[in-house]
Formats: sequence, C-alpha cells, structure tokens
Amino acid sequence: MSKTEIYILSGFLGSGKTTLLKRLLEDEKKKNRKVAVMMNELGNVSIDSDAVDDDIALKELLGGCICCSIQDKLESQLQALLFNEKPEVIYIETTGAAHPVEVLDAILSPYFADKFIIKGVITIMDGARWLSRSMLSPQLQQLLLEQVKHADLLIINKVDTLSPSEQAKISFEVQGLNPHAICIFTSYADISIKSVREMSLSKKEDIKSAKIHTDLRLGTFVYTFKKEVDLDQFEQFLRSLPDSIFRIKGYVKFSEYDFPYLFQYSYGMPIYMKEDMNYPLNLVFIGEKINWDAIHTQLSELES
Repeated sequence: MSKTEIYILSGFLGSGKTTLLKRLLEDEKKKNRKVAVMMNELGNVSIDSDAVDDDIALKELLGGCICCSIQDKLESQLQALLFNEKPEVIYIETTGAAHPVEVLDAILSPYFADKFIIKGVITIMDGARWLSRSMLSPQLQQLLLEQVKHADLLIINKVDTLSPSEQAKISFEVQGLNPHAICIFTSYADISIKSVREMSLSKKEDIKSAKIHTDLRLGTFVYTFKKEVDLDQFEQFLRSLPDSIFRIKGYVKFSEYDFPYLFQYSYGMPIYMKEDMNYPLNLVFIGEKINWDAIHTQLSELES
C-alpha cells in the first residue's frame, strides 16, 4: 500500500502561505490526485478555509497552535483523514507562530507515522519583514530564524517591494543559515510547481543517503520493534545519541514488563510512562544531520 505524502507549509503571519496553498491545490487538481488539507488558526474563527474547494477534504484546527496547545486534536484529525479519506497527499498549513521541529513532532504519532512520507518543509517569508526583523521581539526574531533554518524549500515572497541590493542581502543571509535549501524569489507566491516536486525528490533516496553529514535539514525516521528489548541496553543506546536528535516518541516493550512503555525524549531528556495494554511498537525520531542507517543498526542490535 502506497504511503500518503505530507507537505508542511511554514512561515510567519502574512507571508503568503494561503496563496501558495491555492497554487499547489490547483496543480494537484490537474494531476487528479486525492488531496486533503489541514489548516491551523490561532483564533477560534477560520479565516482562510474558503481557499480550499468543497471537493477537497479539509480539517480545521482552531484555537491554538498545532505544535503546542492542540497536539491531541491534530493527532485525531490526522488519523481521521488517513483512514477515512485515504488521501494521496496532505498539505498542512501551520500558524505563523509554529516552529518546524515542533510541527513535525506533533504530526509524527507512533500510531500512524509509518503510513506517510514527509515530503518537506516549505517556508515562505516576507522579504521586507525579514529585513526589518530587528523591530520584532527577540522570541519572534528567533522563530523567523528557525523557520528559515529548517526549510527544504525557501520562498522569499513580495520581491516586487525589494530593491536588487535588498534581494542580494536577503539571499546572502538566508543561504548562510540554510545553504542546502532551494531558495526562490517570487511575488504573490507565484512559483514553478516543479520547484516543489524537485524539493521532494531528495526524500526518495534510500536510508543510506542519510549519511550525508552536510545536510542541515530536518530528518525523520520510524523504527518498528519486533520484540521486547533490555532496558539497560536501551538506555545505553540513548546515551550514545548525538545532540542533534531533537525528539523521540513511541512505544517500547522491555523484557522486564508485560506491557510497553510510552517513551518520549526531548533534547536529551527521556520520559517513561507505563501502559496497561499493548500498542504498536513504533519509535519515531526527528533530528538533523543524522545517519539513520547507523541508528537502524543500533536498534536492530537491541533486539538480537
């Protein structure tokens, strides 16, 4: 069974995410693919849902950001889309306040992380806002930097408001933060759809390609345990992990116990929560510059 593709649309408020989404949906319609959309608004009223045609499955997440206050709602909505609509592709438009790592963490539920492929993070940014970002709070400045740093495709929008020297300055700065992202200048989010498809091509390489240590973009990996493992050996594995593993979550069954544990790991801090029933033994990882092939080998050795 083929996996559902997922594209994440990231970017600060007013940068042009919804305009870009409409262009992507027009292209999907030409290809006659079955599409679903998840739109996240911080408020309790939907603003942009009219951008999605009635024949496209739409889930709206209102009243909070998917990377923090409404993660549980996201999980249930995403599960409903996957199993009821069975889309070939899902576009997730995040709030302007969403951090790409946190969004990935929210999306990758151990229940169904093996059912889809993350095609990439598309960050769209307002060029003029980027140049004037020093006027924002330190927290928002950092958020803009993180949205650029973790993108697979960077779209610098509203280029018609920028001089050639301003365009050059932005290009120099964002490529310094993320030299491996495709970087495109545009107006009204009018990009070649081919750019989006080319971005996703790098995701189709086999697991060994993750050995490339110059790739700064976020990577994800799902490991499914076939049996229980030793707790002490598992903790030794955790201690050997690089700092660039940001998140791990899922279910692990240890030899000493009848049921699996819900395991969560955030920036080096592990948490174990004992369960009283069996769950799928999927473990989901998020990190940068990770040799996932080596991680796979280490986990396999725990089961031997």
